[in-house]
Amino acid sequence: MIAAILVMMAGGIVLAAVLANSASSSPQRSQLLAERINDLLPQTQCGRCTFTGCKPYATAIARGEADINQCPPGGDATAQALAQLLGRQPKAVDPRFGIVRAQPLVAWIDEPACIGCTKCIQACPVDAIVGASKFMHTVIASQCTGCELCVAPCPVDCIEMRTAAGVPS
Repeated sequence: MIAAILVMMAGGIVLAAVLANSASSSPQRSQLLAERINDLLPQTQCGRCTFTGCKPYATAIARGEADINQCPPGGDATAQALAQLLGRQPKAVDPRFGIVRAQPLVAWIDEPACIGCTKCIQACPVDAIVGASKFMHTVIASQCTGCELCVAPCPVDCIEMRTAAGVPS
């Protein structure tokens, strides 16, 4: 009888050690997975996925808190790459998060109309807009991710989205 109790206690101790070990390595595994997921995302930092940027979205996917089809800038190709990485079924980007564009867009500023308010600069998550207060601004097209976050804050509506091919670099 005592031997049976000792065997059960030893089994319990071993099980507790295994669970403690897997619990402590789980956050590390989740972080590594989030980094691999983040590497597949387009780094537009647009927030369309409902997260503040690509890294928080990647972390949420790794934790199982977000789906793989919430990134319109990455499109179906990114959703498919995420599905492959995670061993899931591929799915198209959910239209609730935005349109998947056939061609990438970049912001373009009508420079003579620009009043230099700097609201677009403050909104740009990748610092693709240059200028100074009360001077005109311009977009560095090669740095623009097409997130469209600069359009709404412009008080004079001098920013529009154009296909990347239609904007000089």
